[in-house]
Amino acid sequence: MEYLTATELHQLTGFARSGKQAGWLKSNGIPHRVDGPRIIVAHTHVKNWLEGKRVSWGEINFGAVK
Repeated sequence: MEYLTATELHQLTGFARSGKQAGWLKSNGIPHRVDGPRIIVAHTHVKNWLEGKRVSWGEINFGAVK
């Protein structure tokens, strides 16, 4: 799996600081992980978000419950 570079993350969010980047990612529903000072974001999650596909990360799918 490929991850965004620091430069790509800055370009995507418009923010240089990790706290602001994480906030932007959360508000836009893009799955990410905070690892100390760095933010980890998969290219596939950003691609899916850009294509308007639903991006989920740990949500319960109640539709699958029978």
